[in-house]
Amino acid sequence: MVKFRQSAGFTLIELLVVMAIIATLLSIVSPRYFNSIDKAKETVLRQDLAIMRDAIDKFYSDMGTYPITLDELVERRYLRSIPVDPLTDSNETWVEMPPLNEEEEGVYDVHSGYNGQALDGSYYEEW
Repeated sequence: MVKFRQSAGFTLIELLVVMAIIATLLSIVSPRYFNSIDKAKETVLRQDLAIMRDAIDKFYSDMGTYPITLDELVERRYLRSIPVDPLTDSNETWVEMPPLNEEEEGVYDVHSGYNGQALDGSYYEEW
């Protein structure tokens, strides 16, 4: 009587099928993953802009003038620190906008220094 030897392991076909299934799942999941990272960065940017604009408004309400720089908001404790722009990974790239009234000076508004288009089609400089 011939005994068949049982081998411990997988055949090449089984391994290829499993790898094909994993590759298919990765091709479906990876675009959604990277899109969610971009959405998260945009959400953080919107929140950072709202916080800095609120601090500028509070500074103006208290002092009667706009801050000269964003650093003045930190010095006077309206902000703990200048937030990092999530798109440029730097807190030095914020674009400070002067007041519309030419007689006043300081920082009236702030925008991201990143030149690009958001997922909704708008430009980051316009936020």
